[in-house]
Amino acid sequence: MTQDLFQHPGNFEQGELTGNVRLGKFEAHYEELFAEALEDGVITSEERARLERAADSFGLDRERVLSLEKALLAAWEARHRIAINEVPGQGEEVSAPPAAGASAEVLQARVAELEARVRFLEAELADARSHIPVDVDFSELRESTAIEATDPEEIFPRVRQDPRDITSVRALFRATRVTDPDRAYRAARVLGFLGAQSEEEAAFAKAREPDGLPKPTASLTAEAWRRNLFHPDEEVLTGDIFAVITSPVLLGRVTALRRQNALPKLEPSALQDPQTSTVQAVRCFGWSASILGMRPPPLYVDPTWEGVAEMVPGVPPATRLGRRALSGRSPTELAFIAARHLASYREDHFIRLLFPSIPDLEDIFLAALTLSQPQIPLSEQVRKRAEPIAAAIDPLLDPSQRDRLRGHFLRFIEEGGRTNLQRWATAADLTALRAGLLLSDDLGAAQRVLGLYGEIEADAKLDDLIVFYLSDRCSRLRRQIGTAQDQAAS
Repeated sequence: MTQDLFQHPGNFEQGELTGNVRLGKFEAHYEELFAEALEDGVITSEERARLERAADSFGLDRERVLSLEKALLAAWEARHRIAINEVPGQGEEVSAPPAAGASAEVLQARVAELEARVRFLEAELADARSHIPVDVDFSELRESTAIEATDPEEIFPRVRQDPRDITSVRALFRATRVTDPDRAYRAARVLGFLGAQSEEEAAFAKAREPDGLPKPTASLTAEAWRRNLFHPDEEVLTGDIFAVITSPVLLGRVTALRRQNALPKLEPSALQDPQTSTVQAVRCFGWSASILGMRPPPLYVDPTWEGVAEMVPGVPPATRLGRRALSGRSPTELAFIAARHLASYREDHFIRLLFPSIPDLEDIFLAALTLSQPQIPLSEQVRKRAEPIAAAIDPLLDPSQRDRLRGHFLRFIEEGGRTNLQRWATAADLTALRAGLLLSDDLGAAQRVLGLYGEIEADAKLDDLIVFYLSDRCSRLRRQIGTAQDQAAS
């Protein structure tokens, strides 16, 4: 039974696999070339010789290898704002550690530096909160009530204004019952979720409700992601800029964690193959990835971990599934968890997993812009934050990535040269939730998973999911993957 639960039908059409973080030639060989040598922060002459032999065996250019190493060290310094010892070259002696008195002075200076940084961040936070925009929009309000309207296009703006208004959702059901059975089915499901379903609506939904999970017949295209699944507030160009630099930033993050001895250890025996695994959660990730037009990351099961699912930095990044995903979850809950998690693995979203902090995203975004245009006007304070990160990223960009970055920068300037990273990050998170609902087709499962994660503002996120579920965007996505209930009730 488990084997068949997350199995695609024979007519499933797998489209092009797009969206995953792209790992280039040097990234793919990174672990073997540098992980062991950088473990203690010092590369000895013997380790240098081993690195050179490895580079030769892979056909890697030695200068490129040294540039990569320099970039990784720069990433550490940019992340922690601490200068580390230069890696000694072959034949050089490692300098002795500082004397006890000197170490105390260094530590005192570091404490003062961190205290100054905290004061600076607190001031920035206070300033940011004072500039949070408040959008007021009454353009969609109409004098007529939703119950009087018969055109779905007149009713839906009221649903968007108040997703839990029973009168509006019921009016949408009646307006689409004959002309758009799939949308009427979703309206009836929403009424059931809100505890307001009539006998007629319940019968209509039950007649079209799939037996178990939805059974898609095709995968999403990259165009469908951008046109229909992305939240309207998600600025696509901002994600495109992040996508170019995600791989170098990932390398820097992995290196920083390794030097802190904070890189999570994954047991090789815990690695699972989605095609052959008997673990439902693992098979669900493979099933979900194919529908989303993506490849699943390496999947590790860890019943001792109390969590649900988390990204583990590495090359490539992996996913650890914890006890709350491995037991006690329904198929629709697993589908929501998997699709939501995988949506964050897209190369235009992945930076959110690496750096959830908005100030960090700002620094990385500005670094990307300075790589595109070094003369970009920035304040001295901002430039000091962005330039070290740019120095870490720069050696890892190949010519095609540089061209992409320059093209995105020119478009960014043409479109006004402004973005709101807080709004973009929030919208990217909502996009991931929409992916979860698309595959699970179950608002109740979405609510339970949000509770499982202890989500902040869970009700507001559910409201956004209701709006998406009842929208034309969701209709188009369901038709593309083959889950629309287009058969009229008999």
